[in-house]
Amino acid sequence: MAGNVVEFTDANFQAEVLDSATPVLVDFWAPWCGPCRQLTPTIEQLATEYAGKIKIGKLNTDDNIQVPTEYGISGIPALLLFKGGQLAGKLVGNQPKPKIASILDSSLV
Repeated sequence: MAGNVVEFTDANFQAEVLDSATPVLVDFWAPWCGPCRQLTPTIEQLATEYAGKIKIGKLNTDDNIQVPTEYGISGIPALLLFKGGQLAGKLVGNQPKPKIASILDSSLV
């Protein structure tokens, strides 16, 4: 993972995402998913741009099945935004950077 992109797992999801003091964007992805790989550079750019304001990371749905099941992830890539431990936004599919940035900005209000 790139410098500011956090790796989320079933084991650290509670501590890293739900208990986070800052908003968190979770990119649910898998190595075999073409659109997921296309989205990776955007996620890395956003992680750098929002460093210190929003935690941004990826959760591999092949290696971690508990969290994706719990949140009903049926298509990837899926981007879930959490604020105060609660789901605050969701985007499914490869999204343009401005659209992702707009939901991130809304979580900072």
